[in-house]
Amino acid sequence: MLNSRLWEPSDIGRSPGALVVVGAMALLLYGTLRVLWPAVGSPAGSLTALLGLIAVLAWGKGLRSTGPLWLLLLAIAVQVLSWVLGYFHHPEWVSSNPEVDRLAKLFIFIGVAWWLGGSSRNTLLVWGLAVLGYLIASFVHGGLDEWRKGLEGVRTGFGIRNKQHGSMLFGVALLGLVVFARRIMMSGTRWVPWRCIGWGIALVICVVAIAIGQTRAVWLALAVSLPVAVLILLLWASRHGMGRRILRPVIGGVIVGMVLLLLGGVFFGGTLSERLEKESGVVTELLQGDLEAVPYSSIGIRIHTWVAAGEWIAERPLVGWGGEGRGLVIDHTPWLPDSVKANFGHLHNFFLEVWVAYGVFGLGVIAALALWIGRGTWLAWRAGVLPNDMALFGAAFFVYWMIVNQFESYNSFWTGVYVHNLVVGGLVTHIWRWQLDTGRRVFSWPRRRGL
Repeated sequence: MLNSRLWEPSDIGRSPGALVVVGAMALLLYGTLRVLWPAVGSPAGSLTALLGLIAVLAWGKGLRSTGPLWLLLLAIAVQVLSWVLGYFHHPEWVSSNPEVDRLAKLFIFIGVAWWLGGSSRNTLLVWGLAVLGYLIASFVHGGLDEWRKGLEGVRTGFGIRNKQHGSMLFGVALLGLVVFARRIMMSGTRWVPWRCIGWGIALVICVVAIAIGQTRAVWLALAVSLPVAVLILLLWASRHGMGRRILRPVIGGVIVGMVLLLLGGVFFGGTLSERLEKESGVVTELLQGDLEAVPYSSIGIRIHTWVAAGEWIAERPLVGWGGEGRGLVIDHTPWLPDSVKANFGHLHNFFLEVWVAYGVFGLGVIAALALWIGRGTWLAWRAGVLPNDMALFGAAFFVYWMIVNQFESYNSFWTGVYVHNLVVGGLVTHIWRWQLDTGRRVFSWPRRRGL
């Protein structure tokens, strides 16, 4: 059995002890090593998902009929439906199988949530190891030389797939470090100075990495999600009469943020301004409404492919074109230039990709999942099952994730799937615990009274 001081026993269901050890260890390896050592972390993630799903179905009494399981079935059904209808409509463009993993991989969180067992401590441990593993990976995969080039003004991706994905991961890490700053530095009495130093070093690394990663969507997402988090915190503090106690760390965080922004402006001002001004021509043409005149720059390519996607969506809005939809848009839209067709294979927008591939039905599954998680998180927090800072992180992450996925389809790639499933799994495990404790559902229809 696992040491209870390291890993708390489950509050959402009891599976055999040996299975718990294997499942929890697989989850820990997945969280820590998916980026740092993919040869171990990737199969550990598959094992986490498979064993977790089996355990929920076998021992998850009261959980088998909850939203995530039904939505997983719907996701599979939507993909199969789109593939079958596509086989009769455009057989030359459909794959040899429905490729149900395209959406199903976003439900790995079911296994993650099960092994976390409804425990906040287990969740924070996995999230913390994930951040630590990624910080180390950015130096191992990219190397110090890549960091040096980045500090000299060269855009860098830290050896993680491509430059956008590395920056996205640092953005999530920064969001977590800011939201959980009070817990990291002020909880308990042991190792406080070292925890404060470690937090400061990690925060500086993230800020510098986000600056030299030069991913504008990440800058925008953080510029919106961090103020949203502060606003939520201030509103909550004023409503509960806890202004001073809550405002002190907020003011401290604002001061730290201002200092870091000032230093960032001094060291990276030229790089940042050049990156922001690079697309001024695109913005001008968009404001004038002249889409045809938009140049094929970084943002311009996105605009043109989104317009092309709209044409394909208009032809099959309900069921889409199947799993290969995003590639069809790029390869078979006649007016897109050959350079775009040769260098790009996706639409840089997750929601458009789902719409093109699986139509309104597919988009509806994703929207339903977001609604279930959002309402469930709210209910679990109000009941005191989900801690305040974890609920705040969930809200800030939702804003961040919605924005970055508008400009890069992270949820279509392993990096986004990894982040999505760890964060969502941590929230869902608390929602499940709340459901079992209260006997309530996230969504329930009011009962009709007899006449």
